[in-house]
Amino acid sequence: MQPFKNEPITTVWTDERKRSMHAGFVKVRERAKDIRPLRVNGSLDTDGPTIERFNPSNTKELLGRCIAASAGITKAAVDGAHQTFMNFWRKTDPMFRVRIVLRTAQLLRKYRDEFNAYLVLEAGKSWTEADGDTAEAIDFCEFYAREDVRLQVEKQPLTELPDEENELYYIPIGVVAVIPPWNFPLAIMAGMTVAAIVSGNTVCLKPASNTPLVAARFVEILEEAGLPPGVLNFVPGSGSEVGNTLVQHPLTRAVAFTGSKGVGLGISEWCGKVVPGQIWIKRAILEMGGKDAMLIDENSDYESALAAIHSAAWGFQGQKCSACSRAIFVGKSYDAIVPRLVERAKQIKLGPVEDVENFMGPVIDAKAKGTIMSYIEIGKKEGKLLVGGEAGPADGHFVKPTIFGEVQPDARIHCEEIFGPVLACMRVKDFQQGLDIVNSSEYGLTGAAYSRSRENLELARRDFHVGNLYLNRKCTGALVGAQPFGGFNMSGTDSKAGGRDYLLLFTQAKVVSDKLDY
Repeated sequence: MQPFKNEPITTVWTDERKRSMHAGFVKVRERAKDIRPLRVNGSLDTDGPTIERFNPSNTKELLGRCIAASAGITKAAVDGAHQTFMNFWRKTDPMFRVRIVLRTAQLLRKYRDEFNAYLVLEAGKSWTEADGDTAEAIDFCEFYAREDVRLQVEKQPLTELPDEENELYYIPIGVVAVIPPWNFPLAIMAGMTVAAIVSGNTVCLKPASNTPLVAARFVEILEEAGLPPGVLNFVPGSGSEVGNTLVQHPLTRAVAFTGSKGVGLGISEWCGKVVPGQIWIKRAILEMGGKDAMLIDENSDYESALAAIHSAAWGFQGQKCSACSRAIFVGKSYDAIVPRLVERAKQIKLGPVEDVENFMGPVIDAKAKGTIMSYIEIGKKEGKLLVGGEAGPADGHFVKPTIFGEVQPDARIHCEEIFGPVLACMRVKDFQQGLDIVNSSEYGLTGAAYSRSRENLELARRDFHVGNLYLNRKCTGALVGAQPFGGFNMSGTDSKAGGRDYLLLFTQAKVVSDKLDY
């Protein structure tokens, strides 16, 4: 294998790529009447209630349906996954698993614009945001395949002893429940899934109920890549029924979750309880969101900071756990940047993202829209509304980009995760006060500091308490391999996705010492 390289992201759409994207939209819509089956213990199940998915840009358009699993079916999926793990998958040659994951990366490239189309239509991503999601899924496949070779094929270095052979192996752990989010419904879902599979574990995948179609398509290409039946069980359904069953089952060995703080803390609590029939301590691999800040010094490059805040706040409608939802300005930088930030927000093209010209699309569903609008009403009482504050076109779940100025550190719109296109701006007297406010959050996922002062940048390096800190660049857009991703505090367990220690979460180290002179 060649050294790992990140998959390029499309930012300029040629006529050829535009035609390919439109062909992708056709493919997605051709399957609108299909019912995606459950996949349990190598069998397809097309009976039962369904989850219907509608286009958040056009809420009357049905995109497809998935069979919803029950608690009983989910329990059977875990039981079967355990048997597949014990009898077959854990014993397979690691290079066999690696080849499947590398072929999956190739198939993602082959079907790239079909997956992009799913992300545009089902999740409401702009074309470039969708392509970034697909590119990251490719990166996870390529990176974790290489990491599995490093961990399980290459010999691990140990201190040599006379007359004794010592070896360390990384062995798989068992059944992994994968519970991904809707905001990166391909990349994060694929990353957690292939990390578990390539390490030799079996998986029960419960996709987010808002985005099961892209997950169903990904499961299909894993099978096309050669994944044997029973290794991956596909069980869409509600968190209260399917999710809880997966987490609480005694044969579940680990839970890989990305989502809200409340759900993540519940998973952490359940994983800490030993239930009858459980003979291990369950692992909880959690990423639970953020309230991310960009701190702008007086002596920073204002043009660069302005562009970075604009991109990080409004990309995918602010529905990223890494999105900039707090902008903290030292001294005169507030008056130099905020008015221009407002003017740029006014120029944003908001509308159905099937149109490549629209930069911002819908939020994911009516519930999210309602939550965001309620926070906007709170913000009108806590700060000065500078732009936005309204819903967008009525055909979809649209919210206009909204900026509040003169926000105070104790304001709810400054402290609580909104997960939408709402930005709180505040003034501070100096860089240290800005750092104090940055760190007042219960979250600690990403952040950025802009300054020309090396002293202040080094201060941020030491004291800006987040898992991913960016100096003089935006706080979104972590790349697999280069910027392993995961946060502190209530942002999760700092399990660095896309890093060299991530597969260790899905394996355990076994040492064998063989005395040679018996």
